[in-house]
This record gives sequence, structure tokens and C-alpha cells, in this order.
Amino acid sequence: MSEPVPHVEIVIAEYDPRWPLLFAEERARIEAALGGLIERIEHIGSTSVPGLAAKPIIDLLAITDHLGPPEPYIGPLASLGYTFFPALGNPDRHMFGQGRPHTRHLHIVERGGDEHARPIVFRDYLRTHPDTAREYEALKRDLARRFPYDRQAYNVAKTGFIRSIEAIARG
Repeated sequence: MSEPVPHVEIVIAEYDPRWPLLFAEERARIEAALGGLIERIEHIGSTSVPGLAAKPIIDLLAITDHLGPPEPYIGPLASLGYTFFPALGNPDRHMFGQGRPHTRHLHIVERGGDEHARPIVFRDYLRTHPDTAREYEALKRDLARRFPYDRQAYNVAKTGFIRSIEAIARG
């Protein structure tokens, strides 16, 4: 079963040192529920970058050997309170959200593809380049003010910056 992403205000919160702990707890729950369907889970998104302000949503990237259809994931994740919502226009990723509004996003991707590499490359670059992380934070704060209830516009407006950093990081 799928649900639309709730329309809620985009708020950028100061970095919370509990975010890595919340990720680790959720990773253990998901690994137990999905068993052999996934290889590993990475913490991605702004909450994975120490010191970076972010929307208080923990993003988890589950890597699988073969993505396949979403159905094998839906039941086990529903038992953890996750609901499936299609990543529109992107057949290379399954998306699940937990909470209303969402406090967790689970991205399931196939190992080795762009959907696997891009968020990790971006995260690692921000972790090792604090000036770029501050620039990204300023952009997110500005966009949250400009598009407080329009998540799509907010995300589209961030994309150019993200892609430029990915290109730099990949050399």
C-alpha cells in the first residue's frame, strides 16, 4: 500500500548529535525485518553530516544485489511503520516513509548504480569539506524560507548544487 508524502512545513533544524544514534537503531530494526533482502544500510542525507543543520528526517540507504519489484519489502517494512511511496519517474529506487509527518526515509537501491553512488559521494564530500557543507546549509535555509510548503520546489532548487558537488567529488 502506498501513501502520498504529507504536505508539511519544511523546517531546517540545528544539527542534533542524536541523529547518528537514531540511524543506528533504525538500521538494526530494518536489517532484522528485511534479512537477506539487503546487503547493508548507509546513513545518507544531511542528518549524516556532523554539524550540518537539516530537516529532521533520518535518511537510510539500503543496498541490495538486485532491486526487483517493491512487494517483497512492503510487508516487512509495514511491520515497522513504513509505507511505500513510489519515487516518481525513478524506477531505480524504492522509497518508504515512516511517521506522519515522515521522520524516516528509506531508499532501497541496487548496488553499483547511480542511486547507490550519488548520495554516498555527496555525503562523503560534505563530511570532508566543511565550507561546502556550510554553503549547502545556507542554501537549504534559504529554500525552506522560499518554499515552506512545497517540497518538490525545494528539492528541485537544491538539485543543481548537489549535482555540481557530486561532479567535483567524482573528479
